[in-house]
Amino acid sequence: MEQIPESKFTNKREGIIQGLVEKNIFKINGRQLYETSLYELMKTYTETNQVG
Repeated sequence: MEQIPESKFTNKREGIIQGLVEKNIFKINGRQLYETSLYELMKTYTETNQVG
């Protein structure tokens, strides 16, 4: 069985989740990162990178 290539959307989402995990962020608004919308992930990721 051939493996289906991941979409750019999935790759972007995975990259953002990995970036948040590296900053010890595992939940947003009480939900696991994988349960969170891409918009919320991007918003949180952007906010954490602007601090400092």
